[in-house]
Amino acid sequence: MPKITPNLWFDGNAEEAAQFYVSLLPDSRIENVWRSPADNPSTPAGAVLLVDFTVAGQRFTAINGGPQFSFTEAVSFVIDCEDQAEVDRLWDALTADGGEPGRCGWLKDRFGMSWQVVPRELGELLGSPQREGAGRAMEAMLRMDKIDVGELRRAFAG
Repeated sequence: MPKITPNLWFDGNAEEAAQFYVSLLPDSRIENVWRSPADNPSTPAGAVLLVDFTVAGQRFTAINGGPQFSFTEAVSFVIDCEDQAEVDRLWDALTADGGEPGRCGWLKDRFGMSWQVVPRELGELLGSPQREGAGRAMEAMLRMDKIDVGELRRAFAG
């Protein structure tokens, strides 16, 4: 087990969220689901308490902690996408069923978790030594919700 594992707080839907997240990327799986024992006075027998899962090789824990806390954009997960097809697939999956698109590749999924769906080429264009092209690509990106690699390339080229 890694030294640090992000712990995500949910209000009763930790297992549903974990199952959704592991469906998105390779090297993802549910590791363990911890259920309430029959003698637990605070939760019904068999209720999901905690879910250990892995997404793209990164370990997480999800706890059904209740309604006291919710996610904010102060914490987000960045997905490094190979190409536009991966951006499109993940963007569509994460914004489906109540998710919300945001600006510059950011979004919230239906559980309220913030994600940044970023094509690898974005960093290459913005970090290019061709500063004028990089500036045009940055301006184009700032006008986007979902990142469009073709549009970034066109902006970079001028």
